[in-house]
Amino acid sequence: MIEQISGLPPGALGFRASGQVTAQDYERVLVPDVEAAFALNRKLRLLYHVGPDFTGFDPGAMWEDAMLGFRHFSGWERVALVSDVQWLRVAALAMGFAVPAQFKLFRNIEFDDAVAWISEARPADEEGNK
Repeated sequence: MIEQISGLPPGALGFRASGQVTAQDYERVLVPDVEAAFALNRKLRLLYHVGPDFTGFDPGAMWEDAMLGFRHFSGWERVALVSDVQWLRVAALAMGFAVPAQFKLFRNIEFDDAVAWISEARPADEEGNK
C-alpha cells in the first residue's frame, strides 16, 4: 500500500510504502499525485518512506516506479529515501548517481530529519536556475 504524507510544503511530495506495494498502488495514488504536482511545478522534491511494516514490491510496482522516474527524469530537485530495508538501501546507494537530483538516504529513526531536508528552500543563488 502507498499513502501520501501530508503537511509538506508546496513543491514537495511525500509517500509512505507499507505492506506489499503493487502496480495498482502506483496507478491509484502515487502517479496521479506526482503528475498533478508536475502540472503546477517544474521541479519537485520527493520524500519516499519505506516503513518497518513494508513487505515488498510486486514486479509491476517496481516497473511503475522506474517509468515514473524516467517520465520526469530532470524534474526532481531533491529525493529523500527513508528506509531500514537493507537491499533497498544498497540499491539506492548503487543507483543514486543516476538520479539527476540531490539524493539523500535516511534511516527510519531519521524520518524527521528527512522531512526537514526535503522541506528546505533552495538557496537564493539557485533560485534563478529553475
